[in-house]
Amino acid sequence: MSKLFMFEKPLGMRDTLPELYEIKKQVRTKMMEEIQAWGYQSIQTPTLEYYETVGIASAISNRQLFKLLDQQGHTLVLRPDMTAPIARVAASRLKNEGFPLRLAYDANVFRTQEREGGRPAEFEQIGIELIGDPTSSADAEVIALMIAALKSAGLTNFSVAIGHVGFVNALFLDILGTEERANGLRRFLYEKNYVGYREHVKNLPLSSIDQQQLLQLLQLRGGKDIISKARDITNNPSARKAIDDLDHLWQQLECFGVADFLKIDLNIVSHMSYYTGILFEGYADNLGFLLCSGGRYDQLLAKFNRPTAATGFAIRLDRLVEALGDVQNRPSISLIIYSQERMEEAIQLAQTKRENGERVVLQDIAGIENIDLFTKRYQDVSYCIGKPEKESV
Repeated sequence: MSKLFMFEKPLGMRDTLPELYEIKKQVRTKMMEEIQAWGYQSIQTPTLEYYETVGIASAISNRQLFKLLDQQGHTLVLRPDMTAPIARVAASRLKNEGFPLRLAYDANVFRTQEREGGRPAEFEQIGIELIGDPTSSADAEVIALMIAALKSAGLTNFSVAIGHVGFVNALFLDILGTEERANGLRRFLYEKNYVGYREHVKNLPLSSIDQQQLLQLLQLRGGKDIISKARDITNNPSARKAIDDLDHLWQQLECFGVADFLKIDLNIVSHMSYYTGILFEGYADNLGFLLCSGGRYDQLLAKFNRPTAATGFAIRLDRLVEALGDVQNRPSISLIIYSQERMEEAIQLAQTKRENGERVVLQDIAGIENIDLFTKRYQDVSYCIGKPEKESV
C-alpha cells in the first residue's frame, strides 16, 4: 500500500462518521415518512448506467461524469442525477402502469470535481418525480410537498423561489434573435452573476429600449406583485403565457397554505437542459448556497420513447443537515461496563433497557484501553464490576 494514499480519499469524496450518519438518518427518515404520506412510492435504480442512455439524457456536462468501461467495451457512468434513471424506468419497467406515477427516491449521485474547494463529488439526494401529469396542479403539489418535507425535517427559516424557463427563453430569443446569444446571457443568470449580466447587456449591439428590457429582468424578483410587473415588460405571447402559468400556480399554492415560504424569481435558469416550464429553488436563511431545486421537464421521457409530462424536486441531504445546525440532537446511547463475574447481570440489564426502547452498548472492562476516553461518548454509564454481594442468610 502506498503511504502517499494510505489516508487519502479520491477528490470530492467524504467519510461520514457515526454522529453525522445518525443525524442524516434521522432527517432522512422524517422526510421519507412525509413523502410517503403523500402517496409516493420509493424506487431504487442502479448506481451504474449506460452512458448512451442515462448519461446523455441526464443533461449533466460530460466533464462532470464518472465514466468507465465494462468487459464488453460499453461506456458506463455513475449516475449523475436520479431524474434520468427514473425516466428510463418509467418508460420501460413501468410502461404498462397508468399515469400519473408518483415515485420517490433516496440515493447518492456522482459528479466529478476538477478541484475540491469543499464541493463533494458524491452526495445524497432525496426527491420525487410526478410523471404523466401535465397540469399546474402537479407543479403545485410538488412544490408544496418539498416545503412539507423540509418542515418535517425541522427546518423553519427557508424560502422557495419560483420562476419559469419559458419566460426567460422567450424574452431572450425575442430580443437577441439566436440561441447562441441567449445562452451567453443565460450563463450569467445561472451563476447569479448579476454584475456581469449588466455589463454584458450594456455591451450588446442593441437599442436602448432592448437593453432596458433585458436589464428590467433583474428587477423581477420578489413577492406576488412581480407577476404583474413581468407582464408590463413584454408583449411576447410565449413570455406572457409563462406569466399566466405562474399566476395560476401561485393561486394553487395559496390553497396548500405555503405562500409564506414563496417568492417569484424570473431570473432562475438551470444547467439542466431538460427543464421546460416551472422552475423552483429552495434556500435556507443560514445557508449560502442552493438547498433544493426542481421543475417541469416535459420532453425528457421522449428520449426513452415514452413522451409524457413530468415534474419533480431534489433535496441535498448534506446541505439540509448543515442548515439544521444544532436542531438535531446527538443520539443517546447507554453504556454498561461489566466484569466477567457479573456478565449475566449486565446482559439482563441491557435486555431490559433495550426492551424499553433504549440503545445500549455492553462492554467487558477488560477490552477497554482508556476508560475515560471511551466513556465520554456515551450519555449514561452503568457499571457491573466486581464480585456480586452474597445474599444474606
